[in-house]
Amino acid sequence: MTPLTYEQALKQARELRGFYNHLFIYILVNTFLGLIDWFSDPNEWWFYWPLLGWGVGLAAHGLNTYMGVRGFGADWEERKARELMQKGGGDDARRV
Repeated sequence: MTPLTYEQALKQARELRGFYNHLFIYILVNTFLGLIDWFSDPNEWWFYWPLLGWGVGLAAHGLNTYMGVRGFGADWEERKARELMQKGGGDDARRV
């Protein structure tokens, strides 16, 4: 494993902070929704639907942060920009 540059380490730290913020808000909001559900009608549960839906997004964020699973991230943007510039015959395709 190659050592990280400062910029790479800073990028990873920012991604971790973003995930931790997302996790904190997820816990906070869903706890609040669970309490609302409990006090409004303890016999009919609905709060697990947003919990599950948002949980899928949180899991994707975690995979992206910890395992490097990339979809449409910054790397994709750079590759796509180069591709579009080459298709359009742009002279600046190498500078991107």
